[in-house]
Amino acid sequence: MPRPSSPLISHDAVVGASLRIIDSEGLDAFSLPRLARELNVQAPSLYHHFQDRADILRTVARAIVLESRVPEPSACRTWVDWFVGISMSFRRAVLNHRNAAPILLEFMPRDVLIWNYELGVQILAEVGVPPDQRILVIDGLDTLTLGASLAEAAKSPARAGQVFANVTADAEPMLAEALAVNTRSAEQLFADSIRSFLRGAVPEVPPDVPAPRALIARYRETRTVAASHGSLTGSGPAEEEDEYERAGRGPRDGRHG
Repeated sequence: MPRPSSPLISHDAVVGASLRIIDSEGLDAFSLPRLARELNVQAPSLYHHFQDRADILRTVARAIVLESRVPEPSACRTWVDWFVGISMSFRRAVLNHRNAAPILLEFMPRDVLIWNYELGVQILAEVGVPPDQRILVIDGLDTLTLGASLAEAAKSPARAGQVFANVTADAEPMLAEALAVNTRSAEQLFADSIRSFLRGAVPEVPPDVPAPRALIARYRETRTVAASHGSLTGSGPAEEEDEYERAGRGPRDGRHG
């Protein structure tokens, strides 16, 4: 059947329907015929916006990454808080679409995140991280965040949120003991892993150095202007929530629990 002369569906409708299918039925269930049925069109209609299945999946990967949010300046007491916040936001975006996580391995849209990398380097420079250490931090955080997010997404529904499964005191006594005294959730462990990485990567910069909020605010304003002109490709502004508090580190009152 030939492609219709004018599009019967929108680009965003295709992406949204693709995510619904993958979220509810799994990646293996996703196909162009299945997507066409979801949208109540014939498969050729999909080619108005996309070249093939891979092109759709590439766009789905971008949509997932764009769900992550840059932390609000007010949510960042310290420079470490900012990196924890943006890493956790990415992790949540991935875990909101667990079935789609493998797509990111093949179609990770790093160009979407380039603005965030730039701001990250600016923050590191502002707080005194030496120039030769900045890429180490950015690349290390990128690898840690992506790997941890995909590993958690790959867990079965029964194991979601568990740190380790199938541990028995008889076979693994020390591991079982460590798990018994662990009080952190999987999300809190991830947040503290980011903090631990930063302390080890740049020990010369104290973790309680205040975040450069003015720099972060200027960045957000620049992105807002870019978005209004249709040139923004990175993730959107932060939601009105405190990433630090959601990481289990207490309310924004200066306490460090």
